[in-house]
Amino acid sequence: MSLETLSENRSFGGTQGVYRHRSEATGTDMTFGLFLPEHAQHGRVPVLWYLSGLTCTHENAMTKAAAQGWCAEAGIAIVFPDTSPRGEDVADDEAYDLGKGAGFYVNATQDPWKPHFRMWHYVVHELPELVGDTFAVDRDAMGITGHSMGGHGALTIAMTHPDRYRSVSAFAPIANPTESDWGRKQLTAYLGEDRDAWRAHDSTILMTERGYPGEVLIDQGGSDQFLDLLKPEALAHAMMARRQPGQFRMQPGYDHSYFFVQSFMADHVLWHAERLI
Repeated sequence: MSLETLSENRSFGGTQGVYRHRSEATGTDMTFGLFLPEHAQHGRVPVLWYLSGLTCTHENAMTKAAAQGWCAEAGIAIVFPDTSPRGEDVADDEAYDLGKGAGFYVNATQDPWKPHFRMWHYVVHELPELVGDTFAVDRDAMGITGHSMGGHGALTIAMTHPDRYRSVSAFAPIANPTESDWGRKQLTAYLGEDRDAWRAHDSTILMTERGYPGEVLIDQGGSDQFLDLLKPEALAHAMMARRQPGQFRMQPGYDHSYFFVQSFMADHVLWHAERLI
């Protein structure tokens, strides 16, 4: 699979790159960011996957999350995938929360989305294989995190594939999408009316049914303007009922922005580094 280098910049002693490739999963060109610490010059390093939220591309977290410095210090790589397929022939919607920029990390089964919206397969299978074959990262030492829609993706992917991800965390995840307007609309569009098909993409349901074999870290802003859509209390209750090891931290005064993500990124990178190195 050919890879086009769009940019590479020196960052904290390592390299922040942006790359493009043709995706078999989505049938489109896909762009992603990858930070490699200096440690990667001497051997393979653990890798953290960061899934972004609604309306984002690969660039938002890459430039706003302040992750590179902490990853450089810990000696781990971090990948910033896009949130959806792109292109003139890709289905879209006028609303910000459906279509381009709103892939929800599922494999769509419904028209007009199913030809290209296969972000679950892209993030879980195709992109890790490409990155592992091309760069000095260790696919046996992978963690996953994300913000909002990306937090939803990180939690559901990790609980479904705990053998692939040795660590998981989330910032303000969409925690109970089957019971939220950030979820019912998108899951209906992408997966159809059968609510049983939605269950695999709801972290509260997955936490109730299977949990995660390791510890889970979740940070949620106490002044988040989208609390009614995120429904963090549902996931917190599910963790408590299951006695899931980990931490669910309400952070007073923080909203849903990248200022919140920046503030706790060091904690999350260290959390993953302790479990991956």
